[in-house]
Amino acid sequence: MAENNFVKEITNIDKNFAQWYTDIVRKAELADYTDTKGCIAIRPYGYAIWENIQNYTDKLFKKENIKNAYFPVLIPESLLQKEKDHVEGFAPEVAWVTEAGGDRLEERLCIRPTSETIITTMYSKWLSSWRDLPFEYNQWCNVLRWEKETRPFLRSREFLWQEGHAIYETEKEAKEKTLKMLDIYVDVAENLLAIPVVRGIKTQTEKFAGAEETYTIEAMMYDGKALQSGTSHYLGQNFTKAFDVKFQNREGKQENAYQISWGMSTRLIGALIMAHGDDRGLKLPPKVAPVQVVIVPIALHKEGVKEKAEELYGKLKDKIRVEIDLRDHVSPGYKFNDWEMRGVPLRIEIGPRDIENEVCVLVRRDTSEKITINLNEIESKVNELLDNIHKDMYETCKRRMESKTTIAHNMEEFQNNMNKEQGFIKAMWCGNSECEAKIKELTAAKSRCIPFIQEQVDDVCVCCGKKADKMVIWGRQY
Repeated sequence: MAENNFVKEITNIDKNFAQWYTDIVRKAELADYTDTKGCIAIRPYGYAIWENIQNYTDKLFKKENIKNAYFPVLIPESLLQKEKDHVEGFAPEVAWVTEAGGDRLEERLCIRPTSETIITTMYSKWLSSWRDLPFEYNQWCNVLRWEKETRPFLRSREFLWQEGHAIYETEKEAKEKTLKMLDIYVDVAENLLAIPVVRGIKTQTEKFAGAEETYTIEAMMYDGKALQSGTSHYLGQNFTKAFDVKFQNREGKQENAYQISWGMSTRLIGALIMAHGDDRGLKLPPKVAPVQVVIVPIALHKEGVKEKAEELYGKLKDKIRVEIDLRDHVSPGYKFNDWEMRGVPLRIEIGPRDIENEVCVLVRRDTSEKITINLNEIESKVNELLDNIHKDMYETCKRRMESKTTIAHNMEEFQNNMNKEQGFIKAMWCGNSECEAKIKELTAAKSRCIPFIQEQVDDVCVCCGKKADKMVIWGRQY
């Protein structure tokens, strides 16, 4: 009975998705609320997920010769004011330091919401010739944005992220690298997190403040809402002109460098929860799971059970992330529920009868399938199953995204589709920001992106009926 009650602590996913999400964040010990309003404490299990994302992504960056660096968390107000669009875009979210050591500061310092300004001003000091280029730096750090409404991982005031910043000799090189960084985010989402994404360009209304162009990957969550999961920005010369980042070009003339930036954050942990989770809790893809396999011995008190479980652990520990559950104060059923709630992809059960028959039972978290195998197969079978689990979790998300993506030819159809089955809507757009605003007003759906792979689903704008040649993905968002 206690074991059933343990499972019921998680709110039903279909009855109250928001509460279900909060239950998982806290009960799976990913994060907790703090006395600092709007800021969370990321617990070790949640941070381990972030470390796996960080390690995977950092290797991809290094393959592109991007170097890690670190820049100050405090930015003088005068720097933030240099790029007009940028300061206007971030002004509502900026927190200011006005006093320190008991004295009022001569100039306010903002706590970084993003680092384009402080990094660009350093580039202006370090750059002299085209031979110095490119500068391609990344930093893993925290940022602060004074969000009005917060939710753990998805939208907290302080969060962890990486932000890359680079400058180039030519516009062509900068634009190519902007798209390359987006490809890296696609890799992270699909090959690490098992979440399919749509990639495309943001509309002018939705682009990053100060950018010429913003590119995005958009993922769909269980409830059909979109989650922006990574963005890269072509900044052109907007910042390099404002901050006087010049170099002597190959003709011996002074020229402003071309700049890009890119970023993704701990909201990807929120994406993992909402894209894969179910009524039993987390469901983690194997490559990102802090614990890939857990060994649960049955009847620990019986002779040889603990020893055999430890033997299996010894075989696996250098090859995968594995834990052995030797708790003797809770039942095996409680342990099963506990590890399922934490999303561990694969469970190994072994008891006296299994040992006698030289077998063990493997249980998949994603499908609950039970597979009995010979003990001498354990290493090869575990690796095979972990690969299959990743592929199957990805396909499950992909089918959901496809089933929740519809086409709308007019606003009546758009509203009906969004209200009937919240998800992505493919619809044509004339390019007018007034139509974009009208769609948001009527449906609470925003333009997610103009996808790279275009479809001519109609000839006219879904909102105004005028001629249109851009197909846009629309959706409500987190």
